[in-house]
Amino acid sequence: MVSILGILLLFAIAFAISYNRKSIKWKTVGIAFSIQAGIGALILYFPPGKEALLSMAEYVALVISYSDKGIEFLFGQVGDKSLGFIFAFNVLPVIVFFSALISVLYYVGIMSFVIRIIGGFLQKALNTSRPESMSAAANIFVGQTEAPLVVKPFIPHMTSSELFAVMVGGLSSIAGAVLAGYAGLGVEIKYLLAASFMAAPGGLLMAKIILPETEKPINALAEIESDDDGYANIFDAAASGAASGMHLAMNVGAMLLAFVALIALLNGIIGGIGGWFGMPELTFQWFLGYALQPLAWTLGVPWSEANMAGSFIGQKFVVNEFIAYLDFLEAKDQLSEVTQAIVTFALCGFANLSSIAILMGGIGALAPTRRKEIASLGLRAVFAATLANFMSAALAGFFFALQ
Repeated sequence: MVSILGILLLFAIAFAISYNRKSIKWKTVGIAFSIQAGIGALILYFPPGKEALLSMAEYVALVISYSDKGIEFLFGQVGDKSLGFIFAFNVLPVIVFFSALISVLYYVGIMSFVIRIIGGFLQKALNTSRPESMSAAANIFVGQTEAPLVVKPFIPHMTSSELFAVMVGGLSSIAGAVLAGYAGLGVEIKYLLAASFMAAPGGLLMAKIILPETEKPINALAEIESDDDGYANIFDAAASGAASGMHLAMNVGAMLLAFVALIALLNGIIGGIGGWFGMPELTFQWFLGYALQPLAWTLGVPWSEANMAGSFIGQKFVVNEFIAYLDFLEAKDQLSEVTQAIVTFALCGFANLSSIAILMGGIGALAPTRRKEIASLGLRAVFAATLANFMSAALAGFFFALQ
């Protein structure tokens, strides 16, 4: 039940960094938390919900497995895992496939329909504006730069609170194609799916505490815009999605190559300095682990495993979630099931320091007049999204403790 302490701590931190504490609408906050906790309870605690989550995870895994045909066709033995697991050939192509699939689902209207349903529910339940609610719903399926396209015409006219909510929603979630990439690495799909759905209300929860609404938002959304407007047909949608996925996969590959090597260099320097004092085992991860061990413990991780969990959480915030997941998977077998679940939830989001630049490039391109405001809100948006991820992790820890 330590997770209850973590939940209270997260609320306290959000309240402490709020721009306007007096304007916080506690009813909206309370309902958002109830929805986030309700989703967690339904799929992590109640047997029918757990079974539904497992079934959903199996279907998603089945869909992802069809990417193997394309990988084997393109790369032969190198891609069929007969030579062992190779990240560049077994994970990055999955991102391309899933990106194409999501574009097709957008084109035929399935994705837009689901987003309207979820977004409409969030709007009515939380009394948030329709644009920020739709963007939050879209973030369950697409990334932080694609989701704002759903409400593109409204971004230049959004209130500061709405804009902040859109930013936090993008940072607290992951793209469907990236989820497929994590699954390809070996991260539990059921926890990734649960975290994705909990991120929508969780992001709005933290956004409305840290930057509450004080203006009158525009709600006249006659028709939701999506990024399928330029597709000539379903084949064009698939090709465009594949091209976007290729761009994303190349970025992920380049980023991982650079950061894994840079962290190895940093560890070499730290270990060399530590060797002068008889501590050659010192690493970047070691420092992060000790610094964030108490935080990991408050989320529900046993103290004996909190050091390792804290290291993963720190890497996610300072570097990115892919690096953190890679390190996590190497040590996964040393951790209990509850720690594996909590860490998976805590890492499941784009909230890291480098994402501020991505936000400025993505949302800033849609509303150039708001670029300076996006930059000024960026760091606090990263903190808000991180708190939203931690809230999902703490709730996961709480429901695991009840079992």
